[in-house]
Amino acid sequence: MTSKLRGTGQHGHAPPVAPDAGRRAFLGAAALGVALTTGARPASATTAAPATAADETFMRAAIAEARRADFPFGAVIVAEGEIRARGLNLGKQQRDPTAHGEMVAIRRFLAEHGPEALRGTTLYTSGEPCAMCMGAIVWCGISRVVFAASLQQLATKIDQIMITCTEVADRSPFRPIAITGGVLAEEALALFPPGDRPSK
Repeated sequence: MTSKLRGTGQHGHAPPVAPDAGRRAFLGAAALGVALTTGARPASATTAAPATAADETFMRAAIAEARRADFPFGAVIVAEGEIRARGLNLGKQQRDPTAHGEMVAIRRFLAEHGPEALRGTTLYTSGEPCAMCMGAIVWCGISRVVFAASLQQLATKIDQIMITCTEVADRSPFRPIAITGGVLAEEALALFPPGDRPSK
């Protein structure tokens, strides 16, 4: 919409709006109403970033963290080609249901480097970030997420909130983020023991 909101005239009446501008305003409002009533999403805030040769190297580091975790989830945060923080699920050890691998990595990074340094980093995680972790990733300004096993794959192994990280990012258009999935997914899934599904 190109018309600008202007103040009222001397007698408290708004100045006349040009027909074209009024029509544009009406069409814009109608489009917004359709989006709200149909559940249409805003333009995507994500970009599909292809995997790079380095992605497998850093993902293996995240999977190594997952092997030591209470639940098999691990993460690393990378800046300028170097791992700056590592995290693993510590939910049982810390008696903290929010201590997911991504959250632990973010907290450790913040403690050592501060929040400003998170901008432009890449977070690698053995499992697609849950809604909580993805929200934290967005608020921290992390520029890229690379995950191994997808939410749908993880849901066959352990309980999950079925909101994908892409859905969270798409509803956060103020902070675009690149997402790459499926890197070494089978290696990450192999960490889950067969049989009964563990419950977080």
